This record gives sequence, C-alpha cells and structure tokens, in this order.
Amino acid sequence: MMRELTLDDLRTMMRSCAGVDELVDLDSDIAELTFEDLGYDSLALLEIQSRIQQTCGVKVPDDALEYMRTPGETIAWVNSLILAAA
Repeated sequence: MMRELTLDDLRTMMRSCAGVDELVDLDSDIAELTFEDLGYDSLALLEIQSRIQQTCGVKVPDDALEYMRTPGETIAWVNSLILAAA
C-alpha cells in the first residue's frame, strides 16, 4: 500500500515547482491558504499534480484542481485516492 501524502511531502513538491514567490513562507501554517494566495498559478498546480502522481502512484484526474484549492484539501483528497486504490 502507498503511504499517505503529508504536508511536508507537499511542501517539498511546492518548493520544486515553478511559480513560487520567494517571499512566501511555506514553513508557516499553509494548510488552509489557497494556492492562489500562496502565489501558485495553474501551470505550477499542474506540475504539482504530476509530482503527486509520480510520488504517490495514483492517477490524478483532469478535474483535480477543483479538489485542490488549498494544501489541506489537496492532502485530504490525494489520501482518499490512495485509500481507494489500496
């Protein structure tokens, strides 16, 4: 079974994706902030989706962005996909 995605895992992915503003403190409590508020555009979110697929081994559907508005929502949604695939 694949392990669950954590906020630290997502932070690592976010740091490596295009579009992050250096002024954004990803080590703060970002779970409920929108990706838009964190400075991530749609291209960066597509890159995060791709990394989630590679890291977690789950298929992320094209409409995933509607479930991925905040880091907290993203983690909960991806972990539900992991559980469903188990």
